[in-house]
Amino acid sequence: MSEAHAEPLSVPAEFPPLRPAPRGVGRAVALGSRMGTFALVELQKLRHDRTELFTRAVQPALWMLIFGTTFSRLHSIPTGKLPYLDFLAPGVIAQSALFIAILYGIQLIWDRDAGILNKLLVTPTPRAALIAGKCFAVGVRSVAQVLIIVVLSLVMGVHLTMNPLKLLGAVVAVILGASFFACLSMSIAGLVTKRDRLMGIGQAITMPLFFASNALYPIDLMPGWLRVISHVNPLSYEVDALRGLLIGTATHLWLDMGVLVLAAVLGIACASALLGRLVR
Repeated sequence: MSEAHAEPLSVPAEFPPLRPAPRGVGRAVALGSRMGTFALVELQKLRHDRTELFTRAVQPALWMLIFGTTFSRLHSIPTGKLPYLDFLAPGVIAQSALFIAILYGIQLIWDRDAGILNKLLVTPTPRAALIAGKCFAVGVRSVAQVLIIVVLSLVMGVHLTMNPLKLLGAVVAVILGASFFACLSMSIAGLVTKRDRLMGIGQAITMPLFFASNALYPIDLMPGWLRVISHVNPLSYEVDALRGLLIGTATHLWLDMGVLVLAAVLGIACASALLGRLVR
């Protein structure tokens, strides 16, 4: 019985030519597309639990309803001719974004435990694009929740601007602020690598960040040591930008936005550098 022998290939197998990596503008477009994809994936998680936006808005709303109305009647915090509720509203808006972003590192640990993070890190996408995409998603989620606080502020009689350009600037400030604090949370996640540790640290630093800013009271009322902390706290610059854009107070808008951009860039770099610790 004869055996069939496979005939040798007369022509070597041809493989498609390798595509060169994009450079210049093409590289920037590809990087932006990947960042947008990561952000879209994060935002789609809201479809499974849309009530999260409302439940997370409860605490900032209570600050407006209880703290704001009480101290407006006491007149214990000098804000000049500006009503205290008007003064407080931008601070609560920034606080709302802070509360969403500061524990976002838990999502990163969940992705690690589910094996998703390992798969993402073996792709050719830079880690900075992964972190930036997640930060942008956090910023968009923060804006969605902030809208609830804005509507509540208008109902309570806060005089907010309706100028589209200023509102757009306020959205940018919220996204930048939320991006920095999300990066801070993801950096802590890279250091501690455990959910319970991250939750403890996040809860421990949330209120100090809030109280060591100009969200509740002017910086001039603070003791000297607290003023120093406030001047290096990105939340102070976010609140200052929001007050200038939304209620028209005197502000250093370019300085505020510059600090927020710098903080977000440094936060992305730090979180990207620590990301590998989560999968070791």
